[in-house]
Amino acid sequence: MPLYLDPEELRIFRDLNQAPGGFIDLVGAMAFRAAGTAQRLGVFDALAAGARTPAELATKLDVAEGPLTVLLDALAGFGYVLCDDDGYAPGPAADPWLANGPRDWFAPTLALWHELIGELWTGLEEAVRTGRPPEPYYAWLERRPGTLRTFQGMLAGMARGLAPAVVAAVPGPYGKLLDVGGGHAIYSAAFCEAAPGTTATVVDLPGALDEGRARVEEAGLAGRITLVPGDLTVPADSAALDSAYDTVLLFNVVHGLDPDGAAGLVARAARALRPGGRLLVLEPYSDPPAGTQGHTAAFLGGFSLNLAATQGGRLYTFAEVAGWAEAAGLGGIERLPLDAPGSDELLVARQETV
Repeated sequence: MPLYLDPEELRIFRDLNQAPGGFIDLVGAMAFRAAGTAQRLGVFDALAAGARTPAELATKLDVAEGPLTVLLDALAGFGYVLCDDDGYAPGPAADPWLANGPRDWFAPTLALWHELIGELWTGLEEAVRTGRPPEPYYAWLERRPGTLRTFQGMLAGMARGLAPAVVAAVPGPYGKLLDVGGGHAIYSAAFCEAAPGTTATVVDLPGALDEGRARVEEAGLAGRITLVPGDLTVPADSAALDSAYDTVLLFNVVHGLDPDGAAGLVARAARALRPGGRLLVLEPYSDPPAGTQGHTAAFLGGFSLNLAATQGGRLYTFAEVAGWAEAAGLGGIERLPLDAPGSDELLVARQETV
């Protein structure tokens, strides 16, 4: 979190255990909620043009000046903003991370997690007790068009950063490609642009395809990428899997399903491959490579908990996903790291059935 502890202070909490480490988590929770509130109110976007006084910000954002000033002071204490005689300006933790822009990914990430933890995590205790999410995640999203757009914006931002590394890790040709749950169409477009003979079918929920439709048109790929509304977790919506594909993408979708659902989706994807075709599964696996930094491992644990609480899924080990692929008749399984920031890795498997 942006509240940086000096080494001696950190030693008191972490090494000597002379103060409760949970207190640092409490301050971190406050900082997260304050930053998420400011981001959703537009504070960081308003400050991107330069320092502003509380009065100027209150007028621009149409909020009450008194509470806004309290929020700004808290953000200054947390390290998100700086304060001087000219007013408030973004601090290093906010600039360039929290102003919204067409190619930014963390601003929508913070906004989405702010809403997830503020709403769906209130049912965390019950979800752990019963093993059932309080409300289906995608139904919750569909009832919140603004949140759905934020979610899609986050996924799109992450995909823009990963797509070049994914394409570099898996050379073509890709042939006839199926992209399951890739509504933003960024990965499909990247594969099509890397190999001119590629055509793609993207299957996702209707609301998730809106951004992809605009992106496909803008890229001039409407003749090569087809968008199909459907839910591949529902057998009745699995018609797109009936054809023989050369490449099937399951990119960051497996973790949203329980083990039976995930294994079933991998099996249906395997049946959709022609002999020699490849299944690509992009995931942050729960057993990251040795040397993964502590904050990344900690986030993966929290993300897996979020999946359990909101979708009934979790992060799986590479061996678990590989086992489902083997059970579906696939072979030649490889684990490929990506030359990109983050914890996502690729599982590649081939359909060897003639």
